[in-house]
Amino acid sequence: MFVKIELKQILRSRWMQLVAFLFTFVFVAIIVIQQMALPDIEGFTRQTASFLNVLLFLLPLFIVSIGSMSIAGDIESGWYSLLKTYPMKRRQYIIGKYVATSLAFLLVVLVAFGVVLALGGFLGGVRLPFVLVILTLLSILIFVSIGIVLGAFAQTRLFALALSLVVWSFFLLLISYALMALGAVVAGHVLQKLTIITIHINPVEWLRFGYFIFSNQASVLGPAFYGVTKFYLSPLGHVVYGIVTIFWIVLPLMLATKLLKEDQQR
Repeated sequence: MFVKIELKQILRSRWMQLVAFLFTFVFVAIIVIQQMALPDIEGFTRQTASFLNVLLFLLPLFIVSIGSMSIAGDIESGWYSLLKTYPMKRRQYIIGKYVATSLAFLLVVLVAFGVVLALGGFLGGVRLPFVLVILTLLSILIFVSIGIVLGAFAQTRLFALALSLVVWSFFLLLISYALMALGAVVAGHVLQKLTIITIHINPVEWLRFGYFIFSNQASVLGPAFYGVTKFYLSPLGHVVYGIVTIFWIVLPLMLATKLLKEDQQR
């Protein structure tokens, strides 16, 4: 019941309606421009790269922002305090928020993909790689979890929005700029190790790395990453990738539950 109520509230939000319109518009624009200007070739095409960049650039921003403000808004408005008077545990509240928010964004992405595929039928056909679809699902699951922990920490909508922008900038921009700056002062092998570490601690790069691995496009990463790509191309590497991904989903939810518990004890 709680998940159903939350899902209705999120879908009625103008934020979500704007996100749905924006994603549909951007994906359709990519299709129209590149399907007409570029030949249909196999492999890692510019069209696929554009989809990947949009998913890993815009999608985390909106997921983290809306997810964090959803939790922080409940705390700020007193709705969470009211919910605590009902026989609902903090873990149930967090899981309910997580499921509702994930379903809402999944619906938005499905609508955007549906419009793209429908329009692609008039432009000679558009193929959405299965790995790209799975990557989209994982992106939603991971960043909804991160948004929830940020909202539990912020507890006010304005602070949650500001914190979301900072975290988004850190993952998408600051880490990459820091690596480029270090590349000018450290040895190449040191930079290579730092880049591998960054791939594991940055969910955006982790998902991008996963796309190259599971779409058999690991050669795009270059010979410097041959060792790590060879490991993740193995069955054991697939298992490790799944475990790390689950950690990115579960750990923020556990931390959010702990933050709400500590706030109640204060």
